[in-house]
Amino acid sequence: MPMHDVPEVPEVQWGQVFEKHGGPLTYKSIPVPKPGPDDVLVHIKYTGVCHTDLHAWKGDWPLDTKLPLVGGHEGAGVVVAVGEMVKDVHIGDHVGVKWLNSSCGVCDFCMSAQEPLCIAPQLSGYTVDGTFQQYCVANAGHVARLPKSVPLNAAAPILCGGLTVYKALKESNARPGETVVITGAGGGLGTLAVQYAKAMGFRTIGIDAGEKCDAVKQLGAEEFVDFQTEDVIESVKRHTGGFGAHAVILLAVSEKPFQQATEYCRSHGTVVCVGLPANARISADVFSTVVRMITIKGSYVGSRMDTKEAVDFFVRGLISAPFKVGKLSELGKVYEMMEKGQITGRYVLDTSVSPEDQEKMEE
Repeated sequence: MPMHDVPEVPEVQWGQVFEKHGGPLTYKSIPVPKPGPDDVLVHIKYTGVCHTDLHAWKGDWPLDTKLPLVGGHEGAGVVVAVGEMVKDVHIGDHVGVKWLNSSCGVCDFCMSAQEPLCIAPQLSGYTVDGTFQQYCVANAGHVARLPKSVPLNAAAPILCGGLTVYKALKESNARPGETVVITGAGGGLGTLAVQYAKAMGFRTIGIDAGEKCDAVKQLGAEEFVDFQTEDVIESVKRHTGGFGAHAVILLAVSEKPFQQATEYCRSHGTVVCVGLPANARISADVFSTVVRMITIKGSYVGSRMDTKEAVDFFVRGLISAPFKVGKLSELGKVYEMMEKGQITGRYVLDTSVSPEDQEKMEE
């Protein structure tokens, strides 16, 4: 890129920071980070908000976080600076910053293309500052490549939500034409999972609160079960001719669905745990699990190849993540709505600042 086309990178920016778990979220001016030799600096235009971000802020998980911390890990933006070792990402490229910010590259998992299981990962918005800021650093080898033809606000939810559910559906080993149950089908992950399931050829049953029924069916679910008014186990069996579902994708943010899943999963089926309710456990009757040959497994985020595949579904127009757009300054309100289950689909935050905030920064 000619020198006159190199974007000017400011010294300071706006971001959302918290000093302690559950403490105040402070929208304030902070320094712009510097990329290392194998990193890129991304001007984040839009960032999705994930339940993981809420857990990170509250300190729900038995994993140490960086403090103070800028959360967020669904950032879509434009590369504005690259480290001296970076060769295949260029200034002006559109990229996505994901949960896995970088991996060690030399452990058994990294060398077998299972880098999400790396023994020494760096996690965006958890162990390193994430995407709830205007400029974010990420490892060049791990950023998602985004075509300039796709809108960055719509692409943001694919970078974690879309990738996570796509990986879970792959892990289910379900085949086209088979039935997959998706719990939490009306939520941020669920609305993506329903679409990926349809695009992958599965027949889908969504489970969620009744008011989300129409939205879930419009996205591709053939049947819907209202967990508030229906017997979930009997309803799923009824919709599957008494056999149960070939696979269950557990995206719920409460424990009960994790205890029910094996009871409506058909023999030789697979239960895939994805959601991470705080302090939750999954249990199943041993006799029934053995004689019906039920598989219970976890699914984490996807690899770089999974990312490429998940993005490709989106680029081809097969996935249209329902989302609402807010401002980065409104993150606290989004968390409140998320905790109350008031969000259907995904929330995406615009990182641009108001003229008033810009004046404050310049002062």
